[in-house]
Amino acid sequence: MIRIDRIWLAVDPMDMRAGLDTTLARVVRVFGAAHPHHAYVFANRRATRIKVLMHDGVGVWLATRRLNQGRFVWPTPGGTHLTLTDEQASALVLGLPWQRLGDAGVIDCI
Repeated sequence: MIRIDRIWLAVDPMDMRAGLDTTLARVVRVFGAAHPHHAYVFANRRATRIKVLMHDGVGVWLATRRLNQGRFVWPTPGGTHLTLTDEQASALVLGLPWQRLGDAGVIDCI
């Protein structure tokens, strides 16, 4: 089992043809460094595919996921990045509206 302490989401789209080295270079450019036990998530322009780079402290892992129907819920490109909770990351991978989980899902007026 790979330990993941923090999950980062890159907002701007990425070319899904990128391999391990190109994806790692993108992590360093966007996030400053690839930290041990962190995962970095990227999507293509249409948000139908995601790519996750994970650093396990010894090496790096690269995983991809493609939806056969629909799109991943992705923020509007703007050059920033976000951190996700475990619950949000699980919803994202399933294609669910992860932004509604946590504090954003709180109803505080009627």
